[in-house]
Amino acid sequence: MPSTRATTKDQARRSAVRTLLRLWPYVRPVRVRLFTAAFVAIVASCLGLVIPLVLKWMVDGPVADRDPAGVWLGALYLLLLGFAEALLFGLRRWLVARPLSHVEAEMRADLYGHLQRLPVAFHDRWASGQLLSRATTDLMLVRMFLAFPLTFLLVNGVTILAGVIIMLLQDWTLGLVILGPALPVIVTCVIFERRYAEVARLAQDQVGDLTTVVEESVLGVRIIKGFGRHRSQARAFWELSRTLRGTELRKARLLAAIWGVIVAFPEVAIGAALVLGAVQVADGELSTGTLVAFLSTALALRWPVDSIGFLLAMSQEAATATERYFEVMDAEPETPARSAASEAERDSGLRLCGVTFRYPDAPAGSRPVLDRIDLHIRPGESMALVGATGSGKTTLTALIPRLHEVTSGRITLDGRDITAMSREELRSQVAVAFEEPTLFSAGVGDNVLMGAGEGAGEAELHRALAVAQADFAYALPQGTDTQVGEQGLSLSGGQRQRLALARAVVGRPRFLVLDDPLSALDVHTEAAVEAALRDVLADTTALIVAHRPSTVLLADRVALLSGGRVTAVGTHHELLRTNAEYAHLMSGEESGKQEDER
Repeated sequence: MPSTRATTKDQARRSAVRTLLRLWPYVRPVRVRLFTAAFVAIVASCLGLVIPLVLKWMVDGPVADRDPAGVWLGALYLLLLGFAEALLFGLRRWLVARPLSHVEAEMRADLYGHLQRLPVAFHDRWASGQLLSRATTDLMLVRMFLAFPLTFLLVNGVTILAGVIIMLLQDWTLGLVILGPALPVIVTCVIFERRYAEVARLAQDQVGDLTTVVEESVLGVRIIKGFGRHRSQARAFWELSRTLRGTELRKARLLAAIWGVIVAFPEVAIGAALVLGAVQVADGELSTGTLVAFLSTALALRWPVDSIGFLLAMSQEAATATERYFEVMDAEPETPARSAASEAERDSGLRLCGVTFRYPDAPAGSRPVLDRIDLHIRPGESMALVGATGSGKTTLTALIPRLHEVTSGRITLDGRDITAMSREELRSQVAVAFEEPTLFSAGVGDNVLMGAGEGAGEAELHRALAVAQADFAYALPQGTDTQVGEQGLSLSGGQRQRLALARAVVGRPRFLVLDDPLSALDVHTEAAVEAALRDVLADTTALIVAHRPSTVLLADRVALLSGGRVTAVGTHHELLRTNAEYAHLMSGEESGKQEDER
């Protein structure tokens, strides 16, 4: 997996605002409700600033005049203002709940769809835990930002501005005292924003690493238990947890520091204003009601000012979450089909012409995994692909359905370049069964019918299970509706492999690519599957990766792959007589010409 952590300098240069603006396409459809909610919150917050003015009227009026009726009237005003403020804030919450859950769902759906379109090479490089954390934790942080900090950074800013104006109008000298801490608070916020962004990004990446370890430990629990490695895995988990804990504590220290500054300076200013205002009241320069209104306004601004720290922290976390989300969304998807070649091949079947393949992240100048492969499988013909471990067999099979893109050369199906076909069309014609079968947490029938087109039903399912000799499915507790569990680990290796083979043949594909599909079967089951497969192979064009003579005998011809090149093509018996390397492979002896395969 590539490093998903940006350097400190890169992070420092990034603008959180510019990053968060990338959310606008998702926010735009619900902007009316969000803007309405923000307006309602501003009105509610400004109602809170009217309360000190009512207090001023009460103190300088009914209280000073000893008018009980006026005091009760003022109390009624305060009650109504408080009730209206609470009602408006409740309305704001109701307005944002539904649209923001929609935004989060849309972003998650887009991420999932994009992951399906990304090339296999991308998934080879990225740890699944990093992708999971982006689809869960990061999107939760984005939703929380849209629900709270986005609104209240605006609301609190307007409230602070309105409150300062009110205080200056009450008494400008006291207002200047309150404004004294503004400059150090602003400087502190700027420094905090830069430092917190670095730590927040580090923490979110570490969450992804930890998610990867948990996922691998759960999926590999049989290996961990089988080799007694639970202690070493627990140590690895603890090390990552301790590292993440340290990063979270750094975040807490930064937040505590800014909160201390933001709270302490305004409190000192309020205390100074109280002393100065009391002196002015004693000297008769200021009315008691004005001082009460001024101090009440200052206290009403404590929450908007105190909240700046954690609102900035949540905004920075949302910015890094957005950045991590778009790191995946910006990855280039699989290339679309290009325009058809001006001149199509005259022959049919499957043809590889000068195919060379090198992994995208391979060092410059390194030897290609596959080098100038020329191969032609005629219509209705089956060809076995044989080679030593690491010779490039599996890589070659992945090129046909375009799980990887050829570096140079071309592959054609019935004369059509596969790059001129949409992936949907290509993969509707080519079915693949891998040596390591992957099953999903669904019923047996659902897993098999995944390889069929729309409208496939019980008849196709029964036929495919019969070809793969997977009659065991009918004996499961709920028959073919039985849930196989995550990764199909509730089944044996041979059972999973037979279901994967059934999935490959259920749609009656024109082209079939089988990557050693019978390696986990016992001798008797293998013979039964091979007998059933012969009927299927008679009606399709197939490429079969084989390691055993019994599998090779399913094919009409054999291609020997050695060092990334096809070195011989012929029937099984011809190659046994004429090619020493092939004879070694078929006799079970280890070839001395193994190459490293990715």
